[in-house]
Amino acid sequence: MYTRIIEMAWEDRTPFEAITLQFGLRESEVIRLMRRCLKRGSFNLWRSRVAGRATKHLKLRSPEVARGYCPTQYKHR
Repeated sequence: MYTRIIEMAWEDRTPFEAITLQFGLRESEVIRLMRRCLKRGSFNLWRSRVAGRATKHLKLRSPEVARGYCPTQYKHR
């Protein structure tokens, strides 16, 4: 379960609200989980990526972003 939450948290287009809806964890709880499960450098990199990122919050997200992932993210060969 934690693996999928971490994947969703790393994805730029997956909002924290989607994690809350699917797993019941608020943003602060996701941050706590990431801090506990990632190496310090990885956690710091992730925090700097998501800090202020509009796509991680539905209220800040542009209405043009209609999907939770990049179209090339799940490319199959």
